[in-house]
Formats: sequence, C-alpha cells, structure tokens
Amino acid sequence: MIFDSHAHYDDKAFDDDRAEILASLPQLGVCSVLNAGTNISASEKSVELSNKYSYIYAAVGIHPECISECDYKDLEILKNLSQNEKVVAIGEIGLDYHYSAENKELQKDFFEKQILMANDVSLPILVHDRDAHMDTLNLLKEHKPKGVVHCFSGSMEMAEEILKLGMFIGVGGVVTFKNAKKLIDVVREIPLECILLETDAPYMAPTPFRGKRCDSSYIKFTAQKIAEIKNKSYEEVLQKTRLNAESLFNVEVPL
Repeated sequence: MIFDSHAHYDDKAFDDDRAEILASLPQLGVCSVLNAGTNISASEKSVELSNKYSYIYAAVGIHPECISECDYKDLEILKNLSQNEKVVAIGEIGLDYHYSAENKELQKDFFEKQILMANDVSLPILVHDRDAHMDTLNLLKEHKPKGVVHCFSGSMEMAEEILKLGMFIGVGGVVTFKNAKKLIDVVREIPLECILLETDAPYMAPTPFRGKRCDSSYIKFTAQKIAEIKNKSYEEVLQKTRLNAESLFNVEVPL
C-alpha cells in the first residue's frame, strides 16, 4: 500500500546494496516509488531504475543546488528524457536559499523554465523549497503547474495557497521529529486528500531512525504519525495517500 512519492535510490548511499534494497521493498509493503532526479546524470539513472523495476517511476529535473554545474542546453536533454513512458514528473526542481543564496536569479530562471517545460509536456512537478517560500509561491501562482511541494516547510498560510492551486503537500519523516510543531499543525488542518507521503531516501529518516539511512519502508512511521495527528486509521492514511499519488502522477498501481 505504500507509495513513496519522493526518493533518490540513485544516491551513492545505496551503492553497496542498491539491488538488495530495491528487491526487498515490495515484500515490505511498498507498491510504488517515484525516484527524483537532481541533475542530468541522476535523471538518467532515475529513468534506468524505472525501466529495471516495475514498481519504480522516474522524475527528471535539475535541483537548485546543482544549477552551477548545469547548462541551459541540459533542459533539452531533460525534455527528451521526459518522453520515456516511466517518467511521470519533472523534478526535483525549485529554489534553495539556505545553501545557495548567492545565485537567486539563476535559480529562479531555471525553476521557471522547468515549470514551463513541465506544463508543455503535461507532467506535474516535484518542488524543492527551502528558505524561499515567497519566490517559490509567486512562480507557482504565475504558471499554475500541477505537482507537489516536497518536504513542505512553509506556514499554514502558504499551505492554503498551495492547495488553492490544486497542488499537493509532501510529508515525510520530519513530521515525526520533536521540533516539527509547524508541520504537525499543517498536517492537522489540511485534508488527507491533499497529502502525499514521501521519504527523500536516503535522507530524512523518521523517528526512531533519525540520522540513519532511510528507505521507502520507513514511510510506515510517517503514516502512523499522520494517522495519530488526524485521528484516522493507519490503513486509511496509506490508502488515501496512494490514491492521491496515483491521481497526480497518472498511474494505476496493481495491488
């Protein structure tokens, strides 16, 4: 029943046992994983993984932290990659002013061009937004893509604006952290119909595995926390978020 809407199994953290981990996930209740690209190489690897494993889908994109190593001609490569039948999103794309505040204008330009590309090929986007809430929201309002704000860290007011655009809120292991009050408040207030579950594997492992390598099976701890916050059953959280992901990414998961 688990649909992990954001992971990075191409990451070097999985180099020693990638095949073993990916072979084990379906036995642990994971029915689907969306593997997100961060640059051209990672996007190509994402597509390769999706073609090798039936339950993995691919997203292709250039992450804001990777823009300095990329070129505008790479956008054409991404567009060509997006034609693969297992590519269901453009991402991970967005703005990050926490680590890369010195190139804000370049980030916004790459983000905008990738939003426009996603709209052109009729695919949703996976949005990275760190310490860049206003600029992120302004571009989303201007171009109105389909998609999800991954690892949501904004306010309740921003969440409401995202939902008005018809986009989803991505919730991962952070919601289980002791200092996650703002995210917990957002999860409590927004409808379950607007939430996608994610891991960001190998990062952001939920409590009780915080700081360790994360994989998609750990979503159960995130789902349990959301069920507690919203006073719903664990099974309902898993089922509804899976259906949300299927709807956004236009896939039908065989169970």
